[in-house]
Amino acid sequence: MARKALCKRVLFAFNTLLKQGVNDMRTVDLKIEDVAFGGKGVARENGKAVFIPFTIDGESVSAKITREKKQFAEAELVDLRETSSHRVEPPCPYFGQCGGCAYQHIDYAHQLAIKSRQVHDVLQRIGKLKDVPMRSIIPSPLQYAYRNRITVHAENGVIGYFRRDSHRLIDVERCPIAMDEVNRELTDLRARDLGDGHYTLRARSGPRVFSQTNDGVANALRDLIVELMPPNQDLLIDAFCGAGSFTKALVDKFNRVVGIDWDRFAIAAALETAGAKETYIAGDVDANLNSILGQSDADQTAVIVDPPAVGLSAHARKTIVDLAPATLIYVSCNPATLARDLAELQQQFKIESVTPLDMFPQTAEIEVVVQLQRSDASTI
Repeated sequence: MARKALCKRVLFAFNTLLKQGVNDMRTVDLKIEDVAFGGKGVARENGKAVFIPFTIDGESVSAKITREKKQFAEAELVDLRETSSHRVEPPCPYFGQCGGCAYQHIDYAHQLAIKSRQVHDVLQRIGKLKDVPMRSIIPSPLQYAYRNRITVHAENGVIGYFRRDSHRLIDVERCPIAMDEVNRELTDLRARDLGDGHYTLRARSGPRVFSQTNDGVANALRDLIVELMPPNQDLLIDAFCGAGSFTKALVDKFNRVVGIDWDRFAIAAALETAGAKETYIAGDVDANLNSILGQSDADQTAVIVDPPAVGLSAHARKTIVDLAPATLIYVSCNPATLARDLAELQQQFKIESVTPLDMFPQTAEIEVVVQLQRSDASTI
């Protein structure tokens, strides 16, 4: 009986998969309503969201369903029935196969509009912000040839990037979003007898510590933070400070500045040019933020956080809410985790402004700077 029951379950599962397979291959005609964070166009079929890469809001398409779930479906573009005026010819021969870029088929002005809208929407949906004080998105001075470093992978003689939605490599001779100096490094690398592995190529030498990959937008980001930071405060705590780019740019606005980062090499680089007002600590960011903020005058303290894509830890969020500095500036490379964190930070802070920056043109990535003021603190 047990074997018979097992056979029935196996047969049921097989029939289910078979039905799903047939269903997944059907072709549907859809209207693209929006472009979701991550870069896929969004259409609806009988109320269910269908995500289709390489489409643009306003387009009518035929698409083949490749995966279907209860709440959503995924599809691949089969035919463009009505084309957007924002569609352009991608300059990269690998576009559509390579997993790096998502927007080369969209003109740059519309890329910026999409990204700005995505930030606004995710802050409302996840962060539950009723009114998002959005500022205009800061564009990149260069739409291509902006990356000052790339990481390529080598395996069985193939050197390049991972294919879209795959761990298989695509052989890449030249990357259009990388600087010329980086592409020369790639050419030299391809001429060598390489073992399998990962290779980071850089436009220039220097300390191997975290830095932004787009020089023009990195400068705009630093200038924006200087503009947003009120003057005449006592202490600046720069969490996840790296080599101290923000800290050093703000040193004249404070009596003292403290940078914290887990990367001892980044801290060593920051210390090389540190002045009398600068202190840098290599260690656990959460613990040091709690300790230093707990000993400071909150009314005369500002905090910058620039966490990795996972956002702030629960411990860091609690520290900032409980010890509430007068000013908080949050730099994020992931709007979803930013929105999650802001939902909690609003207990003590008012959001003064939200500024997206296009650090990575042609890709779905977005950088965001949020300026917050403690709710009971006066705006200077």
